[in-house]
Amino acid sequence: MVSAGAEFAVESGLTMLASIGSTAPFVGLFGTVWGVYHALVAIGMSGAGTLDKVAGPVGEALIMTAAGLAVAIPAVLAYNVFNKRVGACEAELEGFAHDLREMQTDTDINAAPTRRD
Repeated sequence: MVSAGAEFAVESGLTMLASIGSTAPFVGLFGTVWGVYHALVAIGMSGAGTLDKVAGPVGEALIMTAAGLAVAIPAVLAYNVFNKRVGACEAELEGFAHDLREMQTDTDINAAPTRRD
């Protein structure tokens, strides 16, 4: 039987992976918005939308987007792999528990004295 503490540790790890995988793209999106904001501020301060004013902040925005995806994609893949393994382990333990219970029941029935009148 798996202890409650071990089960909690596995499930909390899966919860963490799911949280990282679902929030990391939004961190990348925030970086994109931040970079575009800086590009617009640079354009506003210079009065002209030249390439040198826009390229740096937009490049930073793209890097942040890529970083968010670089974190999210492996986290989601790991979550799916570990979730499948946990499900298979739980199914195997359920089968073992069922077989053990059947064996216990059969032993109890065979060990019971029979009454002959």
